[in-house]
Amino acid sequence: MAEIRQVARVVLLDPDDRILLLHGFEPDDPTDTWWFTPGGGLEGNETREEAARRELAEETGITDVVIGPVLWKRHCSFPFDGRRWDQDEWYYLGRTDRTATHTAGLTDLERRSVSGLRWWTSEELSASHETVYPTRLAELLRTLLDEGPPSAPVLLETERV
Repeated sequence: MAEIRQVARVVLLDPDDRILLLHGFEPDDPTDTWWFTPGGGLEGNETREEAARRELAEETGITDVVIGPVLWKRHCSFPFDGRRWDQDEWYYLGRTDRTATHTAGLTDLERRSVSGLRWWTSEELSASHETVYPTRLAELLRTLLDEGPPSAPVLLETERV
């Protein structure tokens, strides 16, 4: 049984309720692309929230952020960069007034697999035909904006790609 990677992700919203997503691709196949939330695996003894803050800073350059409650949790499994990744992901709500980004902190693997990032409105996300993870992100974001954060984290369906 493969070790399950503990992951913290951030649903980062700006003052206009736009969400920040990174554009990823398979290093060996740049035509295989998708959008995803900032975040990554825990390092050392850090907490999930600490990992969320560190990953956000590394991937987007944004450090001025209020990390709110855990919105969603999910297990996922997918092939990437020649291996299979099994992850237990927690999605934190993040709020920031800062929309300027820079990706100077990306790791080598991220530099080989991230082609940029952009802020999306809920409407743009709902209308998009591009691949986005988690799969129901447009619907989840709409619910979040309409109803506010859930009283307890919502368990999303397991995704296996």
